[in-house]
Amino acid sequence: MKITCFGEVLWDIFPHHKKIGGAPLNVALRLKTMGIDSSIITKVGFDDLGDDIITYIDKQGLPLGTIQKDHQYHTGEVLVTLDEEGTASYEISHSVAWDFIETKDNAIKEVSISDAIIFGSLAARNEVSRNTLFELLNKAKFKILDVNLRPPHYDNQLLTDLMKRADFIKLNDDELDEVCIYFGIKETTLEKQIKALAGYTNTTEICITKGGKGATLYYNDSFYHNSGYRIEVVDTVGAGDSFLATLISKLLQGAEPQLAINHACAIGAMVAGSEGANPVFNDTEISNFITNQE
Repeated sequence: MKITCFGEVLWDIFPHHKKIGGAPLNVALRLKTMGIDSSIITKVGFDDLGDDIITYIDKQGLPLGTIQKDHQYHTGEVLVTLDEEGTASYEISHSVAWDFIETKDNAIKEVSISDAIIFGSLAARNEVSRNTLFELLNKAKFKILDVNLRPPHYDNQLLTDLMKRADFIKLNDDELDEVCIYFGIKETTLEKQIKALAGYTNTTEICITKGGKGATLYYNDSFYHNSGYRIEVVDTVGAGDSFLATLISKLLQGAEPQLAINHACAIGAMVAGSEGANPVFNDTEISNFITNQE
């Protein structure tokens, strides 16, 4: 199994520390811990922050060949603010290196030999990276969109283009509400909203995350639900990324959908109960967490 991720790598700047992040990198790293051959197509600046990201990625065992470097634009940074419940909000710097990912032969090859590509809407905010992404999607076997609405870094036409290209779409419940308003979907129940969105986008696999209340998966014309796991939230940074990585890896390897969403919700909760986006858990810790919730 081989999965390529596309998009932003950056530094999450917290009030008292900073951590390397970016949704595509978080997903790739979580896939790696699950034994999946993963990689990321991205760009950093010719600066110390970019060098530190490359050193970190190398230490995590991800390949470096598809990480581009930019002489003009600096490495991305995001100012992260946490509320009293640990929920994160983001102030994202613009015109940074990952906005200018180029279409290169090694990137095309990486996508062509992968079983799937995972990409988010944020990485398509700039025309250069957006055009590269669309070219790569033409080469992909299976396309997974992580809708990641960060105002003002998207518009409705972009979301439409991305969703209609995707084979699998993941949104949170707030994002679903916004998308339904734009598409004129007037259904009031979650399942009917999902089915309407599936029909509009011609996408047969959709997952909606609901924070601490779990997630709903629409898969092969059936619905699967998990009501969430109890956890004392430290911060929510990266929780959705680890959820997506876990869910996709399980589904692509043939796991029963209910088991896949249960496991994904557990990993997402464990990340929310830890500091930063990429805490590492062993199989025993994961099993114990799920067992203690039963």
